[in-house]
Formats: sequence, C-alpha cells, structure tokens
Amino acid sequence: MTALLYQKIARQLEADIQRGVYRPGEKVPSVRKLSQQLNVSHATVLQAYARLEDQGLIRARPQSGYYVREQVGESQALTAPAPNMAKVEPPSLVTRASIIAKVLAESRRAGAFPLGTAVPHGDYLPLRALHQQLYKVTRFHGGQAFGYMFSPGFEPLRRQIVIRMRDAGVVVDPGEVIVTHGCVEALQMSLRVLTSPGDLIATESPAYYGLLQLADLLGLKVIEIPCDPQSGLSLEALRLAATQWPIKALVLASRLSNPLGASMPPERQQQLLRLCQEFDLPLVEDDIFGELMFEPGKSRVLKAQDSDSRVLYCSSFTKTLAPGLRIGWLIAGKWQGQIQRLQTFSTHSACSVTQMGVAAYLENGGFERHLRQIRQEYRKNLTQFQLAVQEYFPDGTQISRPEGGFILWVSLPRGIETKALHLRALDQGISIAPGMIFSNTEQFNHCLRINCAVPWEREAQWALMTLGRLAAQLGQGG
Repeated sequence: MTALLYQKIARQLEADIQRGVYRPGEKVPSVRKLSQQLNVSHATVLQAYARLEDQGLIRARPQSGYYVREQVGESQALTAPAPNMAKVEPPSLVTRASIIAKVLAESRRAGAFPLGTAVPHGDYLPLRALHQQLYKVTRFHGGQAFGYMFSPGFEPLRRQIVIRMRDAGVVVDPGEVIVTHGCVEALQMSLRVLTSPGDLIATESPAYYGLLQLADLLGLKVIEIPCDPQSGLSLEALRLAATQWPIKALVLASRLSNPLGASMPPERQQQLLRLCQEFDLPLVEDDIFGELMFEPGKSRVLKAQDSDSRVLYCSSFTKTLAPGLRIGWLIAGKWQGQIQRLQTFSTHSACSVTQMGVAAYLENGGFERHLRQIRQEYRKNLTQFQLAVQEYFPDGTQISRPEGGFILWVSLPRGIETKALHLRALDQGISIAPGMIFSNTEQFNHCLRINCAVPWEREAQWALMTLGRLAAQLGQGG
C-alpha cells in the first residue's frame, strides 16, 4: 500500500512540475511540510522524492532541500542520427594489442583534458566518505586490514554485494560471490576457465578494448558480432557465426555496453539465452556500467534469467565509487570452484584494506544517495555533450543515445580518421579514445569514444569546439 502511495505522490508532483507550478530552480515542499499536508510518513515522501530524483526531475541540495532541476538544451533538440551497425568479419587473432597500449598511454598524458578515458572526475566520486571509512578500518581493524585476504574475499563485502545484486534481479548467496581485482580480473579468470589458447570467443562490435587485450594475452581468436546502438547484440549475426565457427564463449554487456552504450531489452535477453542454450555457449556478462542506468529498476541482467548456470556475471565499483579501489566481483555459477582455485594460487584476493573499506561504506547506507546524484549529473552531462557534438562537429556526424552511464560513441563522416584526430587533439591538450582501439578490424577508424564524466564547464565546451574544428580540417584534407 505504501509503495502505491509514494508512486501517487511522485506522479502528482511530476504533473505539478510539468504544469509549471514548480519551475526549474525552484524549491519543492520540504519533506516535513508535504508529509503534514498529505498526512503521510516522512519515509513515504522521501521515497516519492527519490523516484523523482531517478527521473531527473528534482535534485537534493545538502542542508537546503529539494529543487526542480534546470533543464538543459530546452531550445535545442538532438537530431543527429545514431551510429550504424557494423558488419561481420571472419574470426582472427588480435593484432592491435600493442597499438591499443600505445594509444592508451598517449591518452593518459599528464595535463590533457580527459575525454579519452572512461574514468569519472573526482567531483563525481564519494572520496571523503570513502576516506573516512578507510581511516576507521585501518585504525580499529589494522591487524585484519593489513593481513592477507583469500578467495572468495571479505564476507561482509560479499553480503553487501548480494544485497546490491537484488536490484539487478539476481538472487544469490554470499558464498556464490568472488571478490576480484576489478572487473578485468573477473573477465580474465572467466576466460581462463572457459577457453584454451587458440580458441574462438565472440564479443560485441565495437568491442571493449580491454577484452581485445585480454584475448591477445590468452592467445584467443575473436569474432566481433554487430550491435544495434539501442538494443545491443545482433542475435541473427550471432546465430550465423555460431553455425559456422566453434565459438567457446560469448562476452558482452546486456546493459550500457562499452563503447556503444546499448542496452538489450528483456525479450531479446531471453532470446539470447535460448540461443546460447541451443549452441551450448557459455556467456560472460560484463555489467560494469549497469548501476548507472538512468531508470534503475526497469532493467535486469542476463544472470537474473540464467536457468542453467551458463552466465558468468562480472562487475565492479570502478565506475561508481573509485577506480583505484580495484574492487570487483564475479558470480561464476558452476565454475565457482575452478575460479576460486585459480584466484587462490594467483592473486589470493583483492586488497584487504579496500575490501573492508568498501564494505563499511556500503553498510553505512550512503551508496544509494550517491548513485541517484551521479545518475542525475551524468544524464545532464550526456545531454550537454550530445548537443555540443551536434553543434560543433562536421555535418553527417552520428551520436549514440545511451540510457545511462557517461560515455558517448561518435561516428564522424567517412574519411575522417580519428587516429589522426587523436594526435592533433593531444597537441591541443585534449585526449580522446579513437575508434581503432575498439575493434580488431578497420570498421571504426572514423569513430571515437568521449568521456562525459567531467563537469560541463567552459573547458569542456572549449575541448569539444576544438575537436569539431580539428575534425572539420581533417575532413577537408587539412
């Protein structure tokens, strides 16, 4: 009954905002005032306000209350088309690992404006709260914090991860969770138990460059499956590939793929799982951006529908808390024992101090509020960046429309090589991620990925104006 009540309150406030009763920048009634007006509990009003925050309609100001969000780009509309799908090319060993490493090293040049790395700006990370929890852990639990931690990891942290997984529709026990050194270790261990050197794996196209590097490290061949910018992996192309070649594992993100930002609808998720059952294909799910969906609760992950323990689920707190913590996790199903043994005799587990600090932070209850705030900021930033790309980049530019996260995939007109744009941008003090590092093919040499997890200020606008000007010069042969 309470759930229906808070939804009704949220809908009424949403209607008031749409009618202009409360205008952008104006304060809405305080929690106390509205609870008195409607004769409901403070908790019910807070639930209603949390729903409106998730929808991007209001925002909280510390020590002040809730305000209607300023709408960005009201006089503009995003009219640029979404990027086109790739085409299927035959499987091959990864040949671009060294090029990827070189480009990434260049993109991390000190002082460059960071549009190239998918790392949130410090303003979007709860650094003070994390510092407080880490300080308490090292002060009061130093003996354990500075000792070894073994697989599957710190039990209180695994319990907190289990609670978080319920939001994604996954019901597991703490004993089914393995804490890892970020999402990359989770992906690496998954592939090591599923494949041998020379085997073939399938992944999305464009692909996460870190997966291409892993494939090179493990001696695996890769076939890239085209993705729709909105609905994700082409099931038709996957079926064709699985019919022709002996694919040993499929690696993909069902929510907010990197770099395209695609999210697979529930019905297509079910079709994908049936297809994987038909070909007895294990599936490694990378959900590192999943908790940044703008409409949380509307999406579930493939693991939530995994009826035969075929999905190995990988994620981390890299994009939501802090990349340097290196805390990820893996839910491996029937491969749990193999992966625990592999981790025990390689890395033991993730760092004890950070495992305990993250567990304490999650137990403290501030994570949900933090997620609501950064989802709002990233929604606003994506809109600003999309409109700026549309305004400043050459005609014919295509722009992705992700339903969450903070990265954009931009496709420039054919003939504009983003490798050259990358080098010219570095000369101007701007880093980007050129499309060539997201594929083992030549299909995305005219594309780039842009990090929008930086404050939208004058410097960000200057960076996009500069990129647009440089791209136009390249398009004119300059």
